[in-house]
Amino acid sequence: MAAAHELLQFELDHIFSFTIGIATLESIGFCPEGLRTNAYATGGSVEGPRVQGQLRPVGGNWPVLRPDGVALIDYRLTIETAEGALIYVTCTGVSDFGEDAYQLVARGEGGQLTRYRDHRTGVQCHTAHPEYLWLNRVHCLGIGQFDSQEMTVRYDIYVVR
Repeated sequence: MAAAHELLQFELDHIFSFTIGIATLESIGFCPEGLRTNAYATGGSVEGPRVQGQLRPVGGNWPVLRPDGVALIDYRLTIETAEGALIYVTCTGVSDFGEDAYQLVARGEGGQLTRYRDHRTGVQCHTAHPEYLWLNRVHCLGIGQFDSQEMTVRYDIYVVR
């Protein structure tokens, strides 16, 4: 019996990219589920073939670094397009910081982690604007990268077709 994915053809259609600034990280601390941190957004730009505009300086990421070194990503952001449409964007997924990441951070040596970290997320967009209602009907893939020295995140967003 063939796996479901073998029966389907998938395509990725790039719809937009964004770069967002991150304010100072706020560490909640070592909770039962892992190291919980709040990273608040400072705004940014959105460019692409289907969506352009600005990221409002609201929202952010609420990651949890698990003891195995995997961070659970939880971005929530708002795009404002040139037409005035508001698009609420959520990105949830994972980023592998390495098996020793949790222990390094626990010892206060988090600065030894690599500069860039890749994020792989499922992305959902929500809007009421007539020009962008199609976003409510699609599931997207986000490929992102966090730069801890620049305190920015860059994401490419693709519709999975």
